[in-house]
Amino acid sequence: MSSVKNVINDSYKLMLLKDYLREAIKEAGFSEVDIQKTPTGTRVGLHVTRPGIVIGRKGSGIRDLTKVLETDFGLKNPQISVIEITKPELEPSVMCNRMSQHLARGTAFRRAVMWTMQTIMEAGAMGVQITTSGKLRGDRSSFEKHSKGILPRAGHQATVIVSEDIVHVQTKMGLIGVRIRIARKERFIPEFELKAMKKEVKQKVEVPEEIEIVEETQIDPTKPRTESEVIELEEKLIETVETFEEVEEELK
Repeated sequence: MSSVKNVINDSYKLMLLKDYLREAIKEAGFSEVDIQKTPTGTRVGLHVTRPGIVIGRKGSGIRDLTKVLETDFGLKNPQISVIEITKPELEPSVMCNRMSQHLARGTAFRRAVMWTMQTIMEAGAMGVQITTSGKLRGDRSSFEKHSKGILPRAGHQATVIVSEDIVHVQTKMGLIGVRIRIARKERFIPEFELKAMKKEVKQKVEVPEEIEIVEETQIDPTKPRTESEVIELEEKLIETVETFEEVEEELK
């Protein structure tokens, strides 16, 4: 029973830690946290979209976060590493946080759903499913499920390809739950693969030695720096999204 209790306590502490990080580093686009216990301490990996916000000026953010993890959550000698997310639109936790902020600001839930689905599919997802439940329209609770693309629902492929996350939002109407499931193409594992096709692909990708590829990285000043700036830019674009009700009225 002691081992079972330890597992339950660790899971409960991890849940509290995730809830804290969602609010503490919300502007950095928090996605998930990895915890590994070592003989010298605890390794904590933070997956975020903007590492600079977490690190802070001269590492002040990391130092403050280390103290909180050590005192409030009981982690022994926490060693924090920040990992940048290259494609935030394909992370369910990031999109759940963005959609929850839209709902908290008063955006209609269907417009927020359609915009989120469109953003995820344009980023290169194989499929997406968004489920909203709670006080959506009136006093009575209800739920709606919207999907787009291909989304495996059972079997080994579903466990490998599909990732999901759930978030709860407190609005004026009441509590709303959002669940986003995303299927990524790069995680697809084909059952059969022809060796001849692999050779042809390699021949096409080969580059002559005389040609040198030079990549230049340019900083875009118009790019938003925090998640709040992303939400403000998206609010203007969400108004142009057509919902199913507007399409039905046009067809009548």
